[in-house]
Amino acid sequence: MSLKKNFLCGITLALVIMASADVQTAFSQGNLLITPRRVVFEGRTRSFDLNLANIGSDTARYAISFQQVRMKDDGTFEIITEPDPGQKFADPFVRIFPRSVILGPNEAQTVKLQLFQTGELQQGEYRSHLYFRATQDVKPLGEEEKVTDTTALTVRLIPVFGISIPVIIRIGESNAKVTLSDLSLSFPENKDPVLSFTFNRTGNMSVYGDIAVDHVSPSGVSTRVGIANGVAVYTPNSLRRFQLTLRRADGVDYKTGKLIVTYSASSDTKPERFAEGVINLK
Repeated sequence: MSLKKNFLCGITLALVIMASADVQTAFSQGNLLITPRRVVFEGRTRSFDLNLANIGSDTARYAISFQQVRMKDDGTFEIITEPDPGQKFADPFVRIFPRSVILGPNEAQTVKLQLFQTGELQQGEYRSHLYFRATQDVKPLGEEEKVTDTTALTVRLIPVFGISIPVIIRIGESNAKVTLSDLSLSFPENKDPVLSFTFNRTGNMSVYGDIAVDHVSPSGVSTRVGIANGVAVYTPNSLRRFQLTLRRADGVDYKTGKLIVTYSASSDTKPERFAEGVINLK
């Protein structure tokens, strides 16, 4: 029997698309909308409700599970199975209900997260990422896929969309601090200017906030030229390198004046400025 006949048109490659929900109030990937974009258990909070909504035109199925994630120095993520030194996983202490959902078009549902075994928690921060993975539709019983040539090798690429959001448990007071260093401005050819800098984090917990960049002219006129909301530096990372493309605004000359970079807590009830950096332009 030939090699082709050993493979009967059934090889499926799944393309998993992960997304870190750090930049929107309600985060969506594919046709799934999740609100809010992150979960933080702290103080007396013992339960949390996530709102899921299908904004597509077809019924969708999602499996819900935990993943363990490492943040790299450039802010990207990779899946891990064992914690890095200084990292603690949150999933042993969080229940999820339900573990899967089926949402019709424009249908919504609540997923509940609840802490348990809290007596085993020690001081510090625990983090895992809740992963919502779209599952492939199953054909009804009796409906078979039509095969035209069983001697041919076929490959089907089925996109599997997924959203990953952080779930964080904080025990005790935070002593986290952050500074900004290595600030520089570059001018790629035929592109807008790019601001580069490094977050330097210390302490027992992660930091999460918004970046604002203002250009101040020699005469003192201030213009907002860059914004990045929902930027995190997770434990155990001590640094994160960051780049932000700045806009070209009327009256802004990036060769004079200065740039002021501010990193502050993204909260209306408890505003806090984490760090500030300045570039003097020449």
